[in-house]
Amino acid sequence: MGHGIAQVAAAAGYRVLLRDVDRESLARGISGIERNLAKGIQLGKLTEDDRDAVMQHIRGTTQLEEIATADLIIEAAPEQLQLKQDLLREVEALSGGDSIFATNTSSLSITEIAKASERPHRVVGLHFFNPVHLMRLVEIVVGKATGDDTVATAREVSLRLRKEPIIVNDVPGFASSRLGVALGLEAMRMFEQGVASAHDIDTAMELGYNHPMGPLKLTDHVGLDIRLNIAEYLYRELGSETFRPPEVLRRLVREGKLGKKTGEGFYNWSDGKVANDQRSAASKA
Repeated sequence: MGHGIAQVAAAAGYRVLLRDVDRESLARGISGIERNLAKGIQLGKLTEDDRDAVMQHIRGTTQLEEIATADLIIEAAPEQLQLKQDLLREVEALSGGDSIFATNTSSLSITEIAKASERPHRVVGLHFFNPVHLMRLVEIVVGKATGDDTVATAREVSLRLRKEPIIVNDVPGFASSRLGVALGLEAMRMFEQGVASAHDIDTAMELGYNHPMGPLKLTDHVGLDIRLNIAEYLYRELGSETFRPPEVLRRLVREGKLGKKTGEGFYNWSDGKVANDQRSAASKA
């Protein structure tokens, strides 16, 4: 998510500092941007000049101190409240009083994250969707202390990134994750019960409801571990059986089958491309 956000920000003409925890992670992020741009050129959507302009606007670093002069800081750390709060404290100590801290969390409370801040009115949710360079939606999530000027700036930036922003209040799962996770978990239960294969369940939503990607393939893109964390959080906060994580999700995570990033999830992946889906859990039993 981080490198995708960096790419669209650079394409919009912003000067971007892409920071990651180590050089290997940073290199993977830069490579991801280069692959996206190369694909755009191959499809005739970008020119080589477009690619060069984007890359010229991006600089990578592993040093958090370098973000001190940033006007907008967007974090895309894993979905762990303490981790995001610690990161907020660190960057707030480094940045100026006018900087905005935006979190790309897909489900955690903006209000809770902002409790780590001395300037909670400058904390907002900016929830992008994967793949960032293709998906038009961005969810602006307003915490209890988020200022109107912060929301206005977040909306202005979103529009400049050629995204369609929606503004939602800070409730568990916001709007998109609550609906999307409910659909994804029900698809997993259908798979678990042997209703159909992962491919056929996804095809039902892609062709029957015009979804660009089925819920199980999307889960593989997002990461099964991330989906499990979000489901557990929503189940805990909302108390609805809708969000109880299915056993098949827990099992695949235990087995280290986290989706595209590990090469296997609900689908098997080859060189980053889908090869074939698993049979339904019931048919395998």
